[in-house]
Amino acid sequence: MTPRLVLFDIDGTILLTAGAGRRAITGALAELVGARSAFERIRFDGKTDPQIVSEMLTAAGDPGPHDDERVRSVCERYVALLERELATTSGTRLMPGFPAILDRLEAEAGVVLGLLTGNLARGAALKLRAAGLDPARFKVGAYGSDAAHRPDLPLIAARRAERFFGREPAGAEVVIIGDTPAVGACGAGIGARAVAVATGAYSVADLAACGAHAVFPDLGDIDSALEAILA
Repeated sequence: MTPRLVLFDIDGTILLTAGAGRRAITGALAELVGARSAFERIRFDGKTDPQIVSEMLTAAGDPGPHDDERVRSVCERYVALLERELATTSGTRLMPGFPAILDRLEAEAGVVLGLLTGNLARGAALKLRAAGLDPARFKVGAYGSDAAHRPDLPLIAARRAERFFGREPAGAEVVIIGDTPAVGACGAGIGARAVAVATGAYSVADLAACGAHAVFPDLGDIDSALEAILA
């Protein structure tokens, strides 16, 4: 079988946190600039955490450019608040097909599981643990803490996977799974294949238009999902 680096998004793809992430990041910004009703208009899906912070600062009346250290400081405070939110919120849940699809992929020779997410690395681990998943199952990761520009993340992940493949995987060897139209575009630079799931804010029709190689309502039909991932 052709080796595969399978990279999952987190929010809306693997799990949902019942709004803990939005509450935490909004709380971190409110400590800095005060509460703003404009924060409610900022969409989070398909973006990195630093990008979200920058957009929220702009919505608060600071048009930027935003100092990297300032954004980093807000992100660090966000992670602290996220940990508290997740500890006091019982609504974190896995999406259909999880964790069974991870079990099946781990059993496939040549498959390396990874994450490609706009979450900061620390935030990603917190969310996975809150849903009962061990972050160590994902051998490779590219995060919002690596780059604020999401299309930069697939190459970062591929470089980190070199130790498993003996080279940087590229093309159909890399499969990116996510729930937003960004899944179809962000991996284009390395020729990655995209599998989209309509478990977030976008419909099957929305995702079919984004250039994904396969689209599913969710990953509950594990055999069909595996066929698309490993094709």
